[in-house]
Parts: sequence; C-alpha cells; structure tokens
Amino acid sequence: MTNSGHAFRRGQASQFEEPVWWAGVRALGPFGLDARDALGLKSAMKFLDQCKIYIRSGNGGGGSVSFRREKYIEYGGPDGGDGGRGGDVWIEAVEGLNTLIDYRYQQHFKAGTGVHGMGRARHGAAGDDVLLKVPVGTEILEEDKETLIADLDHAGARLLLAKGGNGGWGNLHFKGPVNQAPKYANPGQEGEERWIWLRLKLIADVGLVGLPNAGKSTFLAAASAAKPKIADYPFTTLTPNLGVVDLSSSERFVLADIPGLIEGASEGAGLGTRFLGHVERSAVLIHLIDATQDDIAGAWTTIRGELEAYGDELADKSEILALNKIDALDEETLAEKIAELEAVAGVKPRLVSGVSGQGVTELLRAAYRQVRIRRGDLEEEIDEDEDHIEETPGGWTP
Repeated sequence: MTNSGHAFRRGQASQFEEPVWWAGVRALGPFGLDARDALGLKSAMKFLDQCKIYIRSGNGGGGSVSFRREKYIEYGGPDGGDGGRGGDVWIEAVEGLNTLIDYRYQQHFKAGTGVHGMGRARHGAAGDDVLLKVPVGTEILEEDKETLIADLDHAGARLLLAKGGNGGWGNLHFKGPVNQAPKYANPGQEGEERWIWLRLKLIADVGLVGLPNAGKSTFLAAASAAKPKIADYPFTTLTPNLGVVDLSSSERFVLADIPGLIEGASEGAGLGTRFLGHVERSAVLIHLIDATQDDIAGAWTTIRGELEAYGDELADKSEILALNKIDALDEETLAEKIAELEAVAGVKPRLVSGVSGQGVTELLRAAYRQVRIRRGDLEEEIDEDEDHIEETPGGWTP
C-alpha cells in the first residue's frame, strides 16, 4: 500500500488525514488489539496502557485601555474592561473506555486563551476548557513516571490538571481621585504547562496468571462471554483480555487474562511483566498450570518467582492454584501431577478443564468468595472451608 491515496504516515496521523476505512480498523478488537494484523498490515495498532502527554492551560486575556468618547458627554473617563480567564485542563474517568488508544493519535492538549477586555467596560470571554476522558483505573504520574498525582479508580473521578491564567484588569480598575485617567492595564496571567504520564490499570476482581499456553484464554472464554484469540502455540495472547463472569443475576465479577510470563520476565524476557499492573487491583489470582507439561513444579516456581520480583505486594495476594487441561490425562498420570504440584506449592490444586468445563464452576465460586471478602461482604473465616461451595438457584454453568 502506498501513501499516494492519503496522507497517513507512520508517526503522523490526525482525524483529517486518516482514510475512511481506518475508522473501522480502530474499532476492531477489545483494548485496541492488533486489528491491522487481521488485515495483513505490518504496522500494528497496539494495546495502549501507558502514554506521555503534554498539557497546557490557557493564558488570561489582557485588560483594555479605553476611554469614553461619547458625543455630548461632558466628563469622560476610563472604561477599559477586564480580560477573560484562560481555560483549564481537566481529566475525568468515564465508563465505556478500556484503553488509552485515543492518546496515541494526539499527545498535545491546550486550553483556550481568554479574550482581551474591550471598551465600554466589556469583559473578555473565558477560554474553552479541555476535558481528557480516560478509562476507570487510570493513574496520573509526573514526568519522572514515579510520582503519583492521582488515581482515578471510580467512574466520575475528576481532577484539575492545569489551571488557566487569570484575566488582566482593564484601566477602569485603576481609576481614582488621584489618577483619574490611567493609561495602563494588566496583561493576562500565563497558563500552566507540564508533561504527564497516563498509566492504565484495569479494574479486575480476579486475575489469571500462568506460563504461555497454560490455557488462560480458553478458561476465560469458558467462564465468560469474552472471545479472546485462542491457538495451540505459546504467546497467543499479547494483550490483556477482560471477561465478566455472571454466576447468577446478583453475583458478578470481572476476570482478567494476563499474557503469559516466562522465566526472566522481570528482567524483560518475553513480554516482560508490563501487564502485571493490570491485576494489582484484583482480590485474588488464579494461577493456572498446564497439566500436560513435563515440569509441573518448575512452572509453579517460575511464576511465583516473577510475581515476587515484580513487587507491589502482588506475590502476597490470595492465590488459587489450579491444574488445567486435566481432560487430556489419564487418572494415573493426573494423580502423579497432583502430588508433584502439591509437594512444591504446599496446597492441593483444584482440577479444571477449560475445554470440557470440568471444575470451572467450583473454581469461579472459590474466586468469588475471595472477591466478596475483599469487598467486605463476607467474613474471611468462611473461606477456611475449601470444600464449601455456595450454590445459587439458576446460577451459572459452563
């Protein structure tokens, strides 16, 4: 494809330059998935969970120097109006967004400048504000990418990022018995400018972790209405996927599938640990292990090591260990795998199969109990009974 048909170039895009068909491409895939790969294009639209943007509030308008000059008015005088204040830059968390992809195409946001004051004591209009809409769960960081400014963790959370400059006073303000004809006015104040980072952490109640090809996406598809890309090779999932699990009409939680970790991920190997931030807010982690692989103990040790290396108390979260793909093993082999995993982890794993649905309901119920404990709806002592399963009439089945 050449650029002769339109003005779209890599690193240079605007709403006026994008071709008509591009609007459809942008709409494909949850969280800004690699939609262009489906069309066979090399340059891919990535999942965007962090970005750096420039913001600037508007300058205040200058005051006016003006005098009355009406005919037949014996005594004139100053009548210069004040300048309007500059626009503010606001940021707000809204429902319906799940990625920062919009900020890939525009990184500079400037509020309007206040209008200058005018004669006849007319004040200038205020500059237009800028409102940045971001997904719920977005963190705002200083340019150093470490200092947290705010965490917009609920819909409707709103923050003033940059305040517009005040408008200058016109010469009408300086009139007095000594200085009856002031010939000066104040200029408007300068606006504020800064670079900030936006970092999205998905609001998920339960997180799925495991090695590549552990069956996380298959489990997500079996447990919810999400339709992640599923294939029989590692690293099928390159971006987080969300699914809403409806256990019943009154029991619902959000499940996040995080791309697989490998040994050395904390040092940047594979996809790294970049997406682990999306399960920091979760109440519990479901650790899926592929029962068909040879080194069961090594798989568990690898993931636990990477969680601990990531920090942010992620390794201290409640964990439900599950052995997946049990439908592919005979009873004798499965018993050996269970014993091996229990020996290294210290807990007996749950047995599930995302393909057949075996054990999925029980695992989801156990995860939902942890979510209720986190929300304060359930006492933690109730969770001590591992075999206790609350059944809801008309509840969810795989």
